[in-house]
Parts: sequence; C-alpha cells; structure tokens
Amino acid sequence: MGVVYKSFDPNIRRPVALKTIRRDLLDDDGAAAFSARFKNEAQAAGNLIHPGIVAVYEYGEEDEYAYIAMEYVEGSSLRYYFEQKVKFGAKDIVSILSQLLDALQYAHEHGVWHRDIKPANIMIMNNGRVKVADFGIARIETSTLTQVGAIMGTPGFIAPEQYLSHEFDCRIDVFSAGVVLYQLLAGVAPFTGSPESVMFKVCHETPVPPSVAARDPSLERFDPIVLRALAKRAQDRYDSAAQFREALLQAHAQPVNPVVSEETIICAPPLAPAGRGTQDPTSGPAAARSAALPAMGLTGKESAAPTGSSATLIAAGWDIDELRRVEQHLAHFIGPVAKAMVRRAAGKSKDYAALVHRLAEQLGTATERSEFLQRNAHLLVPAPAPAVPSGADQATVVVARSGGGPLTQHTRAPTPQEVARAAQLLAVHMGPIAQVLAKRAAQPGVSRENFLAGLAAHLIDAGDRARFLREFG
Repeated sequence: MGVVYKSFDPNIRRPVALKTIRRDLLDDDGAAAFSARFKNEAQAAGNLIHPGIVAVYEYGEEDEYAYIAMEYVEGSSLRYYFEQKVKFGAKDIVSILSQLLDALQYAHEHGVWHRDIKPANIMIMNNGRVKVADFGIARIETSTLTQVGAIMGTPGFIAPEQYLSHEFDCRIDVFSAGVVLYQLLAGVAPFTGSPESVMFKVCHETPVPPSVAARDPSLERFDPIVLRALAKRAQDRYDSAAQFREALLQAHAQPVNPVVSEETIICAPPLAPAGRGTQDPTSGPAAARSAALPAMGLTGKESAAPTGSSATLIAAGWDIDELRRVEQHLAHFIGPVAKAMVRRAAGKSKDYAALVHRLAEQLGTATERSEFLQRNAHLLVPAPAPAVPSGADQATVVVARSGGGPLTQHTRAPTPQEVARAAQLLAVHMGPIAQVLAKRAAQPGVSRENFLAGLAAHLIDAGDRARFLREFG
C-alpha cells in the first residue's frame, strides 16, 4: 500500500523508508478503509522488534498525507529470485524458511498474524538476512478492523479456512509459509490458475509432492513437511511456526545457515534485454526486485526535452520494466526528472552498462555515483570497454578491446588472489559492491587482462582508472 521514498532522518542520521498515502486522492469509502489498513500496518509492525521483521519507527498524519517511517532495507524480494528462475540449494531453502518461521513465531507470540506471507513480502537482504515486510492486512488480536466474511490475502497463499469463512488463527501463516517452501523446493507454485480455480484447488486438491514436481528425489525428505503445512484443516497442520521450523530442521539434519549464501545472492542473473530473454508474460512487473522500495516520484511531470517513447525504446531492444527500475534508483538522487533523463540517455547508449555509466556521470558526488552504480550492479556485466586512461599500460587496454576468446599460452586467467586484490583496490572507489563486481568479472575463460580492463571500466574518472591499473601492477 502507498508509495515509498528513501529518506533521511537528520536527528539519528540514518536512512529510512518513508511510506506515504494521499488520502485526498481516494474516494470517501476508499479513503477510510485504506487509511485504516495503513494505520493497521504501523500498529502491527510497530510493536514487533525482531531482526527478521522490517522495523517501523513512526506513524504520523500531516494534512492530506499519512506516513510510516520504517527501516530502510537493501535487498531483493524472493519474488524477484523466482522471476529470474534462480534455483535454490537445500541449504539456502532451509535458511530462508528458518528465518521466515522464526520471525513469524515472534509475531504470533505478540498477537500478530501477518495474513499475506508471499514471495513479494519476503526480502533477502544483501547480507543474506531475511526480513518480512508489509503488515498491511495483519490481524492484531485486540483489533476490530477485520470485516466478517472478507477474504484478505493473495490467491494461492490464502488458507482454506479463509476462503470458507471459517474461524482462523496463526496457522493461516503456517499454510502460506508452506506454499513458499513448496515453491522454493519445486520451482513452481502448488496452486495456479484463475482466482476461482486456485480457490478450488486450495480447498479440495492436494498438490503433488515438491520432489515429484521438481523431479529431484533428493528432496523427498521435505515432502511430508510441506504437505503437512498445506493440510486443508488447520488442526492437521503444525500448531505453530516454531513447530514447523523444528520439523524442517530435523528433515534437513544439518546445521542451518544463519544467512542465505553469498553465491545465491550475487549469482541472481540480471534481467535480459528485450528480445533476448524468456520472461514469463504472466508474472508481475519485476519491480518486485525492490518490493520494499517501489517507484519514487515517477509520476511527476516530464521534462520538456524530447525523450524516447516506450514504443521507440522497445523497438530499440530496451526492456521498459528494467528502465523503470533504473529510473527508481536515479530518482532517489534527483527526483522526478529521472524519467526524462533515463529515456534521453537510453537513446544515446548501446547497452545497459553504457546507460548506467552515462547516468552516473550526471550525479554530483562520488558517493552518489558509487551508490547508483551499486544499485544497478547487475547491469554492469559485461561492462563497456574503458577509454584509454592516461598513464595506463597501453597493452592492457588493447587486449581488453580485442574482445574475449579462449585463453592461450600467452594469456592466463586471474588467480583467486588477484581477484581479491582487484576487489580491494576497486572498493576504494566504489565501496562494498567492488567484491561482487570482481567475482562476476572473473568468469571462466576470461583472461587476466580482460578481467582488469573490465573492472577499470566501472570507474568513471580516467584518473581513477589509471590509478587502479597502476596500483594493481
């Protein structure tokens, strides 16, 4: 619900996410209901202090606006990973569910039922921690907000008792978490189709075990865990999220990783340009990549300067959803004019990497440029060839421009020590994202020279590029 802006708390000096709604833009009935849900979110999450739940700092109302100041989360939603067809290993699956169920158990113990657990509301942070977001339709035990007979939630994740208007408790979240676990294991959702079809399947059909759907016998140990969580009757499910978590850990029979692996986080593939990928046309817009931080200020008036139309950009091979994400990231620094700038720059750029670098050059400080590049890191591989830096080794640049190709007796791949050193030197200019860029650049078959030149291309300033190459040696 609402629009979320990245903001800054000058008193505590920390970034925050500022979620807002404009009540004057809603009709009378809608305004009352929407405002109530909005305040409900603040009340539900505001009393929950847990590392696995997005923290709420403050709720307020000012003229036609209502707002919630909450924890600023850097990461991607689980929905984004699913859209990108990322295959999770058993260790990461157990880590994600373990963290999710731990957060849900805490919420349930404090009288809050989320009621909308789904991939879009599960954030995987850049450090591998999992956080639950969006308590907009949460049920608080002391609340009278819920309407009798109202079905709330997302089709496919709603428990049978909600569809059937039966009494329900915290086990509706156990069911939804079971759906998430099924999709993590099988790679597909257990209940699909039209809303009516999904409702029938949820209430009357048992999905095939996830190991069968995934055609992976190694997952059979998880089948009874999932199917119990998806039981039609609440009394046949786990009594609590904690019990669900314990059963999952017993089936895993290994120490649980406290965070999602770095390999999974950095290897999530970037979205393909138009005409190159196979994105599911039925899936929602990939704005789910930053589910906790949707578009900021993109409804403002565009600049009078001519910009590419959507049709023109699509014809040129650009993915409009991807460009909108770049707009969102740029808007954090320059506001609504970001839309016009991105479309204008796209008309002058040959690929996404060149586009991101062109836009970064327009930002006023090195810190802003570094953060913008970090937000769009998945678009920077492959990177554009660098300009010849003054004082740099000419041979290095020539090799980089000659393109890839198999390694020969005259070339060699970078060693792990060289990759680590390059990341350390690049971090001086770009911060923590340097480690991710270095690992991505060290693809199999890439020569040491091309590896270095590719990393140097991420540095906008020619002097910085020369210094990077010189210090690496």
